[in-house]
Order: sequence, then structure tokens, then C-alpha cells
Amino acid sequence: MTQFSDQPDINITNSADYREGYSNSVQVRMSVWDFYMAFGVMQPGAGNKLEVRNFQGVYLSPQQAKALAMMLQQNVANYEQTFGEIKLDPRVGTGQVH
Repeated sequence: MTQFSDQPDINITNSADYREGYSNSVQVRMSVWDFYMAFGVMQPGAGNKLEVRNFQGVYLSPQQAKALAMMLQQNVANYEQTFGEIKLDPRVGTGQVH
């Protein structure tokens, strides 16, 4: 019996300019056409200030943003099931996440 799959056979490769980086800050903006995420590293600044140095901006279509949200939600749930609840810093708030 032949089985048919709705999923394409996907081959993933890294481009010549592919790079990885660590981010502990992301700012998200949206428009009717896309979502924009700016990734950066947050560090203590002078006094009571925090400094965020963005290093990469990524645009996503609304469909890709929704797919990413679903994948992140599932992976966070798997992480918490394995390692325990992830605690958020209450000082950060629920607005723009840094």
C-alpha cells in the first residue's frame, strides 16, 4: 500500500553568511504585512539602567510568526515538563519584552 504525505521532503542547509548568536532580549513590532523582531543582548548599564545592544533584525510573514509562536509554545511546554517552570522577572512587565 502506498502512503501519501502532505508534508514535503525538506532539505535544510546553512547559507555562506549563516551565523548564530546569543540573545537575552527581543523587541517585537508588527504591521499589517509582517512582524519584525530585533534580537540583542541586555547588559547592566550605569546606575539603574539596562543597555540593550541589538545585533540582528528578522522580518516574518504573519503566517510564519503564528507558526513560530505555536512551535515556541510547544517547545516551552516540553522544556518545563522536563526541567520545571520557567520563571520570568516581574520587573520586565508584559509590554515590550526585552
